[in-house]
Amino acid sequence: MPVTQRPSMELEVPYLERGEIVVGIDEVGRGALAGPITVGAVAVILPGTPPPGLDDSKRLRASVRERLVGPIYQWAAAVSTGSATAAEIDAWGLRLALAVAATRAIDALSVRPTVAIVDGSYNLLRSPTDVGFGVTAPPTLTAASLRCVTVVKGDQRCCTVAAAAIVAKVERDALMTQLHGELPQYEWSGNKGYGSPGHLAALRAHGPSSWHRVSWSLPAKV
Repeated sequence: MPVTQRPSMELEVPYLERGEIVVGIDEVGRGALAGPITVGAVAVILPGTPPPGLDDSKRLRASVRERLVGPIYQWAAAVSTGSATAAEIDAWGLRLALAVAATRAIDALSVRPTVAIVDGSYNLLRSPTDVGFGVTAPPTLTAASLRCVTVVKGDQRCCTVAAAAIVAKVERDALMTQLHGELPQYEWSGNKGYGSPGHLAALRAHGPSSWHRVSWSLPAKV
């Protein structure tokens, strides 16, 4: 059987040894039908010892992710999140909304990172004015100028990225569970806004709520 890759500080350490401040960036909620997209940012100044059990958030049980949040805050120099709402995704498109959410996360940090390690194959911090959306960008996307290294499966390779994903997922999951209390018909406590059979059936029965991304191809109300 193949050996499961675990996150390490291999990519971060060379930057830290040069005196850089490294921030790991990852997002959750990109493919959901409802709720925000949330970007996590975890910045480190010294390698230290990452929390035991740190891993790709998708491979961890919810209870384990929740237990890791406190140790992540203790280990990192700064931790923050930024979100873009369903209405903002509808207004700007997903790509621009991701950049705005990432900038909000960077701006909320108590330290100023000098290099970002971003999960995925493209730089979601890039200024939306560079990606040809033809819309008016929201003000001050300061994260666009941050030096960036993109890492495919970064949440499986880099401790800062894995930590950022965990923090973002725990926050977003908590919000969707809270919203389930207001709109239980969509079953958000279980599906977290993604297109589960129960969620799709509720959309056909009740139509979308104000938390849905109505610009997406949602099932029509019957």
